[in-house]
Amino acid sequence: MGNCHTVGPNEALVVSGGCCGSDEKTYVVGGWAWAWWLISDIQRMSLEVMTILCRCENIETSEGVPLDVTGVAQVKVMTENELLGYACEQFLGKTVTEIKSVILQTLEGHLRAILGTLTVEQIYQDRDKFATLVREVAAPDVGRMGIEILSFTIKDVYDKVEYLSSLGKTQTAAVQRDADIGVAEAERDAGIREAECKKEMMDVKFVADTKMADSKRELEMQKASFNQEVNTKKAEAQLAYELQAAKEQQKIRLEEIEIQVVQRKKQITIEEKEIDRTEKELIATVKRPAEAEAYKMQQLAEGQKIKKVLTAQAEAEKIRCVGEAEAASIEAVGKAEAEKMRLKAEAYQQYGEAAKTALVLEALPKIAGKVAAPLARTNEIVILSGEGSRVTGEVNRLLAELPVSVNALTGIDLTKMPLLQKMTGPQAQVAM
Repeated sequence: MGNCHTVGPNEALVVSGGCCGSDEKTYVVGGWAWAWWLISDIQRMSLEVMTILCRCENIETSEGVPLDVTGVAQVKVMTENELLGYACEQFLGKTVTEIKSVILQTLEGHLRAILGTLTVEQIYQDRDKFATLVREVAAPDVGRMGIEILSFTIKDVYDKVEYLSSLGKTQTAAVQRDADIGVAEAERDAGIREAECKKEMMDVKFVADTKMADSKRELEMQKASFNQEVNTKKAEAQLAYELQAAKEQQKIRLEEIEIQVVQRKKQITIEEKEIDRTEKELIATVKRPAEAEAYKMQQLAEGQKIKKVLTAQAEAEKIRCVGEAEAASIEAVGKAEAEKMRLKAEAYQQYGEAAKTALVLEALPKIAGKVAAPLARTNEIVILSGEGSRVTGEVNRLLAELPVSVNALTGIDLTKMPLLQKMTGPQAQVAM
């Protein structure tokens, strides 16, 4: 069993001892720790700043002048575990006064040693440097005790042999001179400052007047804004009244419309019943007879349709049979013609040039007929010529061009055939 102990941030808690003879120590700053009954020891140490007044009297400087020096040091216990352990070893269980006494002895010793190495002027004129030197020299020693020097300042330096006062006379005269100059400059600056103050006063007055004018303007604007808001509220109230009246009128109108709608619905119901009655009457008197007549016409139309279909099918069968007969006839004629042409081809191949001549001679009347066809529609041909043999010449020319035309049309050269050579030769032309 045990207790839980707590400490604030300005105090350190040291828990020592434990089970099985343990010598472990626990340092807690601003927290809590557990301690067993009977076997654990609880001790506290303050971490607050301690002010120490160091006073050294009749300490000779390096020049042999005795001085009285007073310094003020601010120190505290360090919180790092190792350094806190050093401080606990040195000061745990002692009062703050006892701790201050130990630290004071150390600081005074270092202060005395440093005073013996400096001149009066160095100590008096550069106190900050002197204090820094003391702090730097003393810090390692007090640090090994777990103590930290936060600051060290020289509070006072004086002597009993008026050495400092002798040094100060020249300084006093210089200070007096500087004081007179300072008074004159102060009066001058005072005049300048007075003028500046008056200017600032005028500026402040101008700013104050401006602010007063702005405040009045804002007041007027606020009044106008309030009046506008009041008028707006009045107008809104009036509009709300009118709007509510319009809504009431609209409700009345809607109720009237609903009444009209109900009346109209009743009228529509009556009209629908009348329409149903009329429709049933028409069905009985018109629709049913019409449907019977339509059915009759539909049956007649179906009979006519079937009749036409059967007639068309018979006609199609007839046409098919006639077509098949004509196709067979054409096939037989084609085969006869083909056989005829085959026999002609064999004959022509057997007789050679004589067959070709016979073909040409057979074709010439047809060609002459085609050529003379336009002349058959001519009533009279008149040949104008001043010469008596003009007609004979034209006939000879036509006969001479005939073989060329036949060659162009059939590909047969009539001039190479013996029979025609005799017919178209020079003697034949002369005879003609």
